[in-house]
Amino acid sequence: MSSVRIPPTASAVSSTIKHLGYNPRFFTSHGGAKGVKRVGGERRKYSITMSSPLEVCVKASVIIPNKLGDCPFSQRILLTLEEKHLPYEMKLVDLTNKPEWFLKISPGGTVPVMKLDEKWIADSDVIAQSLEEKYPDPPLGTPPEKASVGSKIFPAFIGFLKSKDPSDGTEQTLLNELASFDDYIKENGPFINGKDISAVDLSLGPKLYHLEIALGHYKKWTVPDSLPFVKSYMKCLQNQSPALLSHVLHRIISISLKKTLFRYEERTVKDEISFYEKTEYSQEREKER
Repeated sequence: MSSVRIPPTASAVSSTIKHLGYNPRFFTSHGGAKGVKRVGGERRKYSITMSSPLEVCVKASVIIPNKLGDCPFSQRILLTLEEKHLPYEMKLVDLTNKPEWFLKISPGGTVPVMKLDEKWIADSDVIAQSLEEKYPDPPLGTPPEKASVGSKIFPAFIGFLKSKDPSDGTEQTLLNELASFDDYIKENGPFINGKDISAVDLSLGPKLYHLEIALGHYKKWTVPDSLPFVKSYMKCLQNQSPALLSHVLHRIISISLKKTLFRYEERTVKDEISFYEKTEYSQEREKER
């Protein structure tokens, strides 16, 4: 698997990204996937010596060329790479027309997939853990007793999103999970592990943003004002808190515009549900059984 060669095909996309306030050094595309090499450009607390950027395949937008798509699992890994200040080459894969080279490295056709130590590895949980072990600074590990905090919110969101019956209890199930999370953050925040962001935040953050955008669009639903700590947590992760002005989330592709990295594309409910059922959410659901 690791011997698969991704065919180089040059493509200039800097003009697409320039207006977003993101200034990578150069861009490339690779036979069916569009890529970005990000090497940084600012002073960083941690120095990483690497022979070449890490390669990571993520979901491409199905609407706008050369843009990141709306997969929260891909977003989680990009956030992890940014938080650890690791240079990476982002390959945007069109999941509606998967290229042959991609299916060779990801037989299941899922993203994210990352090349680490000459091996391609899949599943965002496995990738995040592998990055933590190989690049421990800055540490993002979450204590085991806190790792499952908020883990039932996403399945509850999916249940409510799919629901066609207002009285089936799915909305209340979601509200119950959000209320539990609100209580937790009130006592332990601003992040799940206290004052420092950790891996569990980078996993939950994109999912909460999907919840906010998807339910707002399809059901005209929003997190109620009675859950202020859920709202403050979401704002914190979107870098609207003064405490996070220097945080790495501020520097990710157009996080100032809010909807590029945490992108939710307007599609039909059927397509949206299909996306979640065919990606890692299906695997997470099986793990919970």
